[in-house]
Amino acid sequence: MNSRDKLHGGEIYDPCDEEILKEQYRYLDRLYDFNMTRPTELEKRTAMLKVMFAEIGENCYIEPPLHTNFGGHHVHFGKNVYANFNLTLVDDTHIYVGDNTMFGPNVVVATAGHPILPQLREKGYQYNASVRIGKNCWIGAGAIIVPGVTIGDNVVIGAGSVVTKDIPSNVVAVGNPCRVLREVGEHDRMYYFKDRKIAPELLG
Repeated sequence: MNSRDKLHGGEIYDPCDEEILKEQYRYLDRLYDFNMTRPTELEKRTAMLKVMFAEIGENCYIEPPLHTNFGGHHVHFGKNVYANFNLTLVDDTHIYVGDNTMFGPNVVVATAGHPILPQLREKGYQYNASVRIGKNCWIGAGAIIVPGVTIGDNVVIGAGSVVTKDIPSNVVAVGNPCRVLREVGEHDRMYYFKDRKIAPELLG
């Protein structure tokens, strides 16, 4: 098995393999072009993302600059996904994001890891583990999601959280390391921020 075959299998491999880099640079050139688009070139951005990403649904918006290792080639977005500026997708293997999920600014989603053993890091070795994020999630500003994590549906990840373990559906989770704070419940059906009530017509 060569290094290219190990990208998606969780095995240790050399990310500087010539075959990998040749492919990676081609995708990164596309990413560069995307980040150079003007704010008014929305249709152009949409068309570019359909080429760049493995999958991307309708009505997705990504605010440049976007940072990725493989130009989004291993990224799978559902529909209505929104990403604020400086989203970093370390997409050395697959990242899956469900419909209607939002990313605050400066979020990092990483699939690549490096061995703890120094002798292996000296050789530049790496391994990858996929990340899965469910539907209707809100990933707060500056959050970091590490390799191999799965986040359920309808989850809020607090700003600045470091998500090192799986998070179940329908919860608010915060902190470093990120832990479940509470379930999404009746209080959230009445208030959207502190003591500010949700207008009934918004739920109609």
